[in-house]
Amino acid sequence: MSHDQTTPPPEQAESLSEQTQVRRDKLAALQAAGQDPFEQTVFEQTAHTAEIVTDFERLEGQSAAIAGRIMAKRDMGKASFYDLADQTGRLQVYLRADDLSPEVYEAVKKWDIGDIAGFKGEVFRTRRGEVSLKAGSATLLAKALLPLPEKFHGLRDTDLRYRQRYVDLIVNAEVRETFVKRTAIIKEIRAFLDGRRFLEVETPVLHTSVGGAAARPFLTHQNALDLDMNLRIALELHLKRLIVGGFERVYEIGRVFRNEGISTRHNPEFTMIELYQAYTDMQGMMELTESLIRTVAQKVCGTGKLTFEGVELDLDVPFARVSMVQAVHEHAGVDFAQVATLEQAQALAKEHSIAVLPRHGKGDILNLFFERYAEDKLVQPTFLYGHPVEISPLAKKDKQNPGYTERFELFILGREYANAFSELNDPIDQRERFANQVALKAAGDQEANDMDEDFLNALEYGMPPTGGMGLGVDRLVMLLTGSPSIRDVIFFPTMKPQ
Repeated sequence: MSHDQTTPPPEQAESLSEQTQVRRDKLAALQAAGQDPFEQTVFEQTAHTAEIVTDFERLEGQSAAIAGRIMAKRDMGKASFYDLADQTGRLQVYLRADDLSPEVYEAVKKWDIGDIAGFKGEVFRTRRGEVSLKAGSATLLAKALLPLPEKFHGLRDTDLRYRQRYVDLIVNAEVRETFVKRTAIIKEIRAFLDGRRFLEVETPVLHTSVGGAAARPFLTHQNALDLDMNLRIALELHLKRLIVGGFERVYEIGRVFRNEGISTRHNPEFTMIELYQAYTDMQGMMELTESLIRTVAQKVCGTGKLTFEGVELDLDVPFARVSMVQAVHEHAGVDFAQVATLEQAQALAKEHSIAVLPRHGKGDILNLFFERYAEDKLVQPTFLYGHPVEISPLAKKDKQNPGYTERFELFILGREYANAFSELNDPIDQRERFANQVALKAAGDQEANDMDEDFLNALEYGMPPTGGMGLGVDRLVMLLTGSPSIRDVIFFPTMKPQ
């Protein structure tokens, strides 16, 4: 169990308690003197710290008002230096006893690291050449009652960093930069799709049936209707209803929820983008997916050449394309193109010590071979296509090889980033696929889909040929920021309560 500021390690408990009590005593003294910092309301900022530093030549000698958190302080007697941090960066604040009343100067010297303060004064450069603000007035805007952790010891515990992200953001500028870049990535995704005339939409989070992905849902209950519901595991089926309704290009960026394991790649709630385009297919989705990722990388990182955990990647070259059968043949030495029966596939699985369940068909076994032998070999961006029908209940069958579908997954560094289909728009075939999913669920497959009668009803009104794609936003952010864990790119990842 890790320790936070409210439950310090035993060896630190006494000293931390003393520090906290000192701060509480300072607050009580301020309140008794009628100077309660928590009664402060508005402070008119005229500039941010980064603006003053980058635009110093224009602002030199002018007055400015800045506000933020005190991150360091140096008392030189008749003068003091404070480092103030706001959302954009840090700036040194220079305070002289001669520029402030004795009462104010002495009061400021009692402020603590972590306090929120506002300063008004003149922009100047010190004799040592550091851009600073010479303060003419100072206002305490909020008192920090808990001390910030010591940087090199208090924040080495990653569990603490994730639990108290607010502290992590205060003391680690690189963490803030990761989340600023996350926002930029999502902004560029929107710009790319808006430029291709896609319409951003919103669809329900609460669903009455499970569908759109192979995952276990979170279950809930709607009291007013006395109705069992689940949090969505995908955005797919409602977006395709909109294609039926006549919208030709739609997308949604939103949270989805899957009741499954937590790891460096998985969080129970995460952000996906799903998009659907009428009158195109899997090939059209390949072009869109490749162009989207390359464009976003160029816009946000300035290059498509990245290094992730020591591996050099090139998003600027055309993405490789390989079928699942080819990948398994290359890396496992097993050619499923020559496997005609389920019995042959089961025998191969036994020979290679791959566990097979009674409900698994030949296509499931091919996928198990891929996951065992080939998935982690797809390091450079690779479109894996030709998925078996058994694991693709919403994709069109391949006309030339009906045991397979027009589907691809994008793999980078052995990890799935995107999943796309030529969408199945035959309501009769879709009903049969759903029926098979229901049978799988009855046989114990907790990730199988339900029979969605309303979606089938929509398909019976007619859905045009459509290409669809889903992309994991968090994984893309990990890639473009060099973050090794999904928890590094989600502000508040799911954690077990202490």
